[in-house]
Amino acid sequence: MPIRPEHRFLYPIDWPVISDFVRFKRAKGRCEKCGRRHRDKVRQLVDGRWFDVERSCWRDDMGQVAPDPDLLETMSACLRRVILAACHRNHDRGDCRPRNLAGWCGRCHLIHDRPEHLRQRRLTYLRRRAIGDLFEGMYPAL
Repeated sequence: MPIRPEHRFLYPIDWPVISDFVRFKRAKGRCEKCGRRHRDKVRQLVDGRWFDVERSCWRDDMGQVAPDPDLLETMSACLRRVILAACHRNHDRGDCRPRNLAGWCGRCHLIHDRPEHLRQRRLTYLRRRAIGDLFEGMYPAL
């Protein structure tokens, strides 16, 4: 995932080298959670199951063999390109120790970061409301 310009100073100078090591040397170009390969186009269902072409079977979010979908579910499948990212397990961008970094695909990364994204969203809403109270007065009663 791209780094926002305002967060770039939180990462070490050699972040591209660290990221490359985690994604391609340690994880060997595969997601460390679900096993999808970097740059593959994967047929994925709405519930997260994906088709593993190498093993000719459907897999779940954790990479375990999953039951085959029925015809309607198969029709709703779409192609997704897998992109690996070097992710921080504890959400601290400055903590670049090898055991804190993981090579995950975008889906696994978003699933892991969901609580943090919800927390950030709540803080953003509270901040906007506080600015509204400060400069625009009280909100009208509904």
